Amino acid sequence: MTETVHGVRLGVDVGQVRVGVARSDPHGVLATPLVTLARDLTTAEDAVPSDMAELVALIAEHECVEVVVGLPVNLSGQHGPAARNVKAYADRLADVIAPVPVTLTDERMSTVVASRRLAERGVRGKRQRAVVDQAAAVEILQSWLDAQRRRTR
Repeated sequence: MTETVHGVRLGVDVGQVRVGVARSDPHGVLATPLVTLARDLTTAEDAVPSDMAELVALIAEHECVEVVVGLPVNLSGQHGPAARNVKAYADRLADVIAPVPVTLTDERMSTVVASRRLAERGVRGKRQRAVVDQAAAVEILQSWLDAQRRRTR
């Protein structure tokens, strides 16, 4: 078993329109919301989309050791069109941010859970849409961090 590297990790929730971003503390205990980026779908194949360029800046600013991207697996465990889209995004991101590794993690229901938690706190409508992607990124990263801690006990 490999020793877990200490350091900040980014959690990323890739959507069709927005990319939610969360970060961990350096000890890998707690995920917190960071920012929501507009997805740049207009960039030429050979150029870096602006959302990925912003992720590069965040990785440098927070000295990240890894990026954890939520993979929207179907409830049956299959990879549908959304999962293939996210996998393509993660592959391109990995090329852009190398040598920082990109890890895919099952994120079934993260947006649903995030929306429910926000609603329970009274955050609804436009305010919820503005932060649900960050909250989903927190859910993705927090569940990944928790799984890593369980694995190293």
